[in-house]
Amino acid sequence: MRRASVRLRAALGATLVVALALVAAGFFVVSTLRGGLADTARLNAENSARGTAAQLAGVPEGGIPDVDGLDGDDPVQVVDADGKVLGASDPLKGRGPVADFARADKPDGDSEDADRDSEADGDEVDTDSEEETRTFPVDDDGEVTYDKDDITGSQEFSLAAVQGRTRAGTPVTVYAGASLGAQQEAVSTVTRSMLFGLPVLLVVVGGVTWLVTRRALRPVEGIRQEMSAITASTDLTRRVPEPDARDEVARLARTTNETLAALEGSVERQRRFVADASHELRSPIASLRTQLEVAAAHPELLDVDGAVEDTVRLQALAADLLLLARLDAGERPGEGRVSLAALVREQVGQRSRDPHPLRIATLDEGEVRGSATQLGRVLGNLLDNGQRHAAGQVTVEVRREGGALALAVSDDGEGVPEAERERIFERFVRLDSARSRDEGGAGLGLAIAADVAERHGGTLRVDGAPGGGARFVLRLPAADG
Repeated sequence: MRRASVRLRAALGATLVVALALVAAGFFVVSTLRGGLADTARLNAENSARGTAAQLAGVPEGGIPDVDGLDGDDPVQVVDADGKVLGASDPLKGRGPVADFARADKPDGDSEDADRDSEADGDEVDTDSEEETRTFPVDDDGEVTYDKDDITGSQEFSLAAVQGRTRAGTPVTVYAGASLGAQQEAVSTVTRSMLFGLPVLLVVVGGVTWLVTRRALRPVEGIRQEMSAITASTDLTRRVPEPDARDEVARLARTTNETLAALEGSVERQRRFVADASHELRSPIASLRTQLEVAAAHPELLDVDGAVEDTVRLQALAADLLLLARLDAGERPGEGRVSLAALVREQVGQRSRDPHPLRIATLDEGEVRGSATQLGRVLGNLLDNGQRHAAGQVTVEVRREGGALALAVSDDGEGVPEAERERIFERFVRLDSARSRDEGGAGLGLAIAADVAERHGGTLRVDGAPGGGARFVLRLPAADG
């Protein structure tokens, strides 16, 4: 199944996040608004009940219906301890007690005893209020009515109950209600606004996210198109466009160009390697073929020594090319421990027929981690190079330098010009006629030695020898360092 584009996923993701945030915020706002308006209604009902209860202390029982708190349109009612209605506002006139929750938590018979005790002691009646929500029938104006012809619906009221006393000392309970219609209307208005505004806002968020993402990803599309063109044309000299901004896309473009440059260099090195290898292989093969063809026609003219020499040279070149191929493929050296001093003694013992004598200077004991075969190949290449360019002798030494071991091979020849000391480690490089194919190898020995040193975590460099000539130094981390 094909996945949606980044722009679509970003737009949908942003829209979903905003939708969840707005829904959560909406619930919080509505809940806070409902709670605040309900608290306001309860406070209004309690204030109305307390105001009426305060006025009752100054009027006789017969004058309760004339109290100011009973002349409004809000539901207010005064009830004595026996449940008799002593006074009520217009909406509740002629009705029985609207509630009895003010004493709902007192055991039967406790009310009258408590009133008598309170009256005998002269204490004031507890005026703490209680509240609950009650539903009353209302007319078109939202006012409480029990006239069947005027009732158009019902509405919730916050009903508060406050205890008080008349001037005669009769305990009474004052019930007062405040409409919750304003709360319900405000909550409904806010809810409708959110329901209508939410889709519009989500469309705006989704559209803006789509446009912003599209603009942000435009350079990425340019990079993709250029990479597609490079793939189709196989022209590694081309580069992707780099945006002026210093953002992730610009860094991606720069990294892509760096990768293309590295790839171009690798391909170029590979082409040059193949061309040089073909050239180097062509000469010994052609020479060997010529000698074999001559031998086939004139057996008495066969140059056995020349044929063997060409075969050995061809075999050595093939071995070098195979080792370079393995190194380029990322072959890792072994984890064995190799004694460089022992490696030097072994190599020197096998070179009794070299044209120049080998002198061993200092041989510090120590081991390095890696492949004994590959490190022996490095030492052999350095000794071959020294023998090729020495005037009188070649010197070998192994020294411990801190946490590393340094193997040095010095000759007393002409040395390597300072400007060429990096270049001689490139493949198939021969600096002059003294480093020609007739004098030695194909220019792979030092390149192989440098690659092996790098893969063993070390370095190979060339300096000038103290007595003249070249001094090649292989430094490797000691196994016990």
